[in-house]
Amino acid sequence: MSKLYLVPTPIGNLEDMTFRAIRILKEADLILAEDTRTSGKLLKYYEIGTQMMSHHMHNEHKTVDAIVQRIAAGETIACISDAGTPAISDPGFLLTRACVEAGIEVDCLPGATAFVPALVNSGFPNDKFVFEGFLPVKKGRQTRFLALQKETRTMIIYESPHKLVKTLGHFIEYFGEDRPVSVSREITKLHEETVRGTATEVLAHYTNKPPKGEIVIIVGGKSK
Repeated sequence: MSKLYLVPTPIGNLEDMTFRAIRILKEADLILAEDTRTSGKLLKYYEIGTQMMSHHMHNEHKTVDAIVQRIAAGETIACISDAGTPAISDPGFLLTRACVEAGIEVDCLPGATAFVPALVNSGFPNDKFVFEGFLPVKKGRQTRFLALQKETRTMIIYESPHKLVKTLGHFIEYFGEDRPVSVSREITKLHEETVRGTATEVLAHYTNKPPKGEIVIIVGGKSK
């Protein structure tokens, strides 16, 4: 039966592919890739010869309808992002929603995603947590921080390296200098590290040692 597969890809270490993910990518009629150049390296590594088509945040609004029609006509299509699970702060949500609305089966495979190891590595309570993804850059940023001041659950935030120091400063401003913070960087890669401490301590660390690579921030919730 034709369907849409959402296939997680490694967030750094190419060995973090499942056998099933490799099989699905080989059997699919088409692979939707966020960046075909990046995904091309992964497909070459696993000797996957399936045709790729570009599907990213700048064109997904225009391509969704045509893709849904192709699946409805009998094709099996796999969607991948540059790294991690599609639709988690990456393209994939719009297509998934459109397929669900069209009655097309959607199958999301389990696999790599950055926030789970970062959350577990933090040592913070993880029985309840809230995923914030990327915070607003300008408009709505202050409003979001004000709302999060009252959050008692552990918070998960994605951030780019050149904005990390500024964001840590905002943690101090809105959450207090003693709020526990854990920053995981370059997860599964050669220079992977996790830095834990108060917001002030972590800010001091990255002020003296500018970060590089992909970053996940875990912030302890407000004490009750």
